Amino acid sequence: MSEHPSHEPRPTEARLLHMVFPDHTNHLGTLFGGQALAWMDMSAFIAASRYARTTVVTARSEQVDFNQPIHKGDLVEVIARIVKVGRSSMNVDVEVITEDLLSGERKLCTRGHFVMIALDPLGRPTQAPPLPPPVVQD
Repeated sequence: MSEHPSHEPRPTEARLLHMVFPDHTNHLGTLFGGQALAWMDMSAFIAASRYARTTVVTARSEQVDFNQPIHKGDLVEVIARIVKVGRSSMNVDVEVITEDLLSGERKLCTRGHFVMIALDPLGRPTQAPPLPPPVVQD
C-alpha cells in the first residue's frame, strides 16, 4: 500500500447516491430504517477508510434521528463527514437527504453519528491521522 502524499489533503467527506426501489420499502412505501442505517454505515466506512488509508471498522452508531420518511422513488444522498479524530477513532457525522427527481426539492430526513476505528494489518487499533486545522476564510 502506498503512502498518501503529504502535500495532498486527505478527503474528509464521502457522498453516496441511492434510489429507493420497492424492495427497499415497507408496506407503507417508505424506506426501511435498517436500509437507511446500512447506507449510513457504508458512507461512514468509506469516509473513514479514504481518510485513514487503512482498514477501518464500525465501533458504534449513536444518536440516529429519523426526522422525515423516505419514500419509494426518492433519490437519496448520504453525506458522511469526519468531524473528530482521536488516537485510532474517527467520529463521522452522517446526513441522509432526499431529492425529488421531478421537482428538485431536497429534505434532510435522517442524521446520525458513527465512530470508526483504524486497524493495523493484524486487526489491532492503530494511529489515525490527525485532522488538519480548519481553513480560515478572510
